[in-house]
Amino acid sequence: MINLSTGAFYERSSRQIGGLRARAETLQQQIGTGERLERSSDDPVAAARLRMLSRTERIANVDTRNSQLAEADLSLADQTLDSVVDIVVRVRELAVRANSSTLNDEQRSAISTEVARLRENLVVLANSRNISGHALFGGQTAGNAYVDNGTGVQFVGTPDITPLEIGEGQSVEPGLAGPEIFEFTTANGPTDLFAVLGNLAAALATGGQTAMDASSAALEELDIGLEKVTTAQTVVGSRLNWIDLMSDRRENNAERIAEERADVGGADIAVTMTRLQETLTILEASQASFVRLANLSLFSMLR
Repeated sequence: MINLSTGAFYERSSRQIGGLRARAETLQQQIGTGERLERSSDDPVAAARLRMLSRTERIANVDTRNSQLAEADLSLADQTLDSVVDIVVRVRELAVRANSSTLNDEQRSAISTEVARLRENLVVLANSRNISGHALFGGQTAGNAYVDNGTGVQFVGTPDITPLEIGEGQSVEPGLAGPEIFEFTTANGPTDLFAVLGNLAAALATGGQTAMDASSAALEELDIGLEKVTTAQTVVGSRLNWIDLMSDRRENNAERIAEERADVGGADIAVTMTRLQETLTILEASQASFVRLANLSLFSMLR
């Protein structure tokens, strides 16, 4: 009986002190991590809510990456379109000069050379690459968007562009296909900027009245082509604005999720530190009491 009582005393004391130590360690961990829950069983409802918030965050991370990719490609497209506008404006200036009766054929031939060079630059811009190394204006093609087959510049890309999900069920096309930029219709039928520049360069090289007539006709075509390019710029700009708007929404949602996560599963540091101090105080008192009781002569006799 005596041995059982002594053993029970030690066992009970050991369990009590061990429980207090475990409680202190748990509270210290909560302070270190800022998280209140160690396992789902601590609060099943809160744990389920935290899992849902984690899934929402993972989806948001995918949407963020897609937005970054789309923004990068659209920004490249916007910069490239600026360069295309510069070329068209320059060719228009040259066409105005070439239409002047004060110029001779030699001067128009020099203008023809510059127009031909600008056409080559235009083809290079049309074959610009996105951040993945694919054709910026080629749709879903991996190679060039345009090829110069000797008789003209031909679009060899695809008209379709795969949209990217950017959150809340919304998506955005991260670019434009070449025909949306370079192709248009005039009074003489469908054409493109490559043909307009190529025809103008050839006519200016011929000289005479043909060169002047071609310069005059090219002005109207260049104006229509320029409008097509500026429309494309507007489309790109609106898509960039839409991405910015969705990014702002995600940031707001991320802040809300962080607040809810703290409310649901976060540890109140001030309260937790108070509980830790209380637990440590009780633990210290329990250890001291155990030592004193264990050293009583009664227990020496009982043993």
